[in-house]
Amino acid sequence: MNFEIHNEEIDHKLEAYDYILDETLIANKPSKVRHESRLMIVRDSSLEEDFTTNKYTKNLLDELRKGDLVVVNDTKVMKARLKVELENGRLVELLVLEKADESTWLCLARPAKKLKINSQLNLKSSLAKDIKLYISGIDKETGGRFITFPENINDLISMNNLLDIYGEIPLPPYIKSAEEESFHENSYQTEYASNPGAVAAPTAGLHLSKSLISNLKKKGILVMPITLHVGYGTFKPIDQEDLSNLKLHKEWVSVSRKVVEEIKRVKKTDRRVIAIGTTSVRALESCYSNEMEDLIPIAKYVDLVIKPGYKFKVVDGLLTNFHLPKSSLLLLVSAMIGRERLLNLYKNAIREKFRFFSYGDAMYISPDSFLEKNKFKL
Repeated sequence: MNFEIHNEEIDHKLEAYDYILDETLIANKPSKVRHESRLMIVRDSSLEEDFTTNKYTKNLLDELRKGDLVVVNDTKVMKARLKVELENGRLVELLVLEKADESTWLCLARPAKKLKINSQLNLKSSLAKDIKLYISGIDKETGGRFITFPENINDLISMNNLLDIYGEIPLPPYIKSAEEESFHENSYQTEYASNPGAVAAPTAGLHLSKSLISNLKKKGILVMPITLHVGYGTFKPIDQEDLSNLKLHKEWVSVSRKVVEEIKRVKKTDRRVIAIGTTSVRALESCYSNEMEDLIPIAKYVDLVIKPGYKFKVVDGLLTNFHLPKSSLLLLVSAMIGRERLLNLYKNAIREKFRFFSYGDAMYISPDSFLEKNKFKL
């Protein structure tokens, strides 16, 4: 006898977050003008017109009110792809993820099987014949390798300086672009990127042009930065079917006291906190302390998982992209408006030929479209 599975149970199954996408809808380059990407606006589900598809990102200005707080992620994508040479002359590609210890860094490698512990690598560049790297261990969680760099490469600043000289921008593999590397060095960064440390862009921020940001401020909307260095936790494919105990790789987050105080002021009024991108959501929600029942500034690694059933404490609205099937980002947006509704919206986006993924179009999750109104009130 077949029993209907409750929605909550389905929400915990990875296969429930799958959808079929025509590859021609994967964007290989951004809009010519950042704020002229298309925008789907998601409204209260009880309305007859519960979403619109005839807008552009510049119309975000019409959706926000004077006094609203817009939070952006100011992380900067490092040129984190490095070509290295094994002792036998074979080339391997590294993706530098994060510092592990002293001058040792966790890196994904392709092909990883060729990188044996205690082997030596040479940085492959006409400028870097004397730079030697060593494989010092294997990370079980990621399958990556711990690579020991020269002892002066021991923090994000020194690593970023090295990558600026020898590295390449780590574009997602689904971007098949004929553009020059220099094109992506600009287009795959937000206009406000200032803190190097990410290995992927906070892509919703790619839609915000300098003129749109200026117009938001002219309307009396506050724009404030937080930092989440986008790492393995954001783009790692989920490899478990049961999502009940899902864990994500940690990412570095910094949210200042100034931002926290402004959020508290906003929460005392009818103004809203609007996050630009899922990374901003993850950072802001990580500031809420259940023990203290309060928001606190943070500067630490976080591994917060946001999926259906999560109660949002801080964020009231979200500008985001159209995400990959079965991704942690799809889970996060589903927690806001519901999995079934989100997938139906994606069907509409596909039918109307919206552009998907990092360089694609945008979706605005309006405050009145949330499944549950924000609980956190001071």
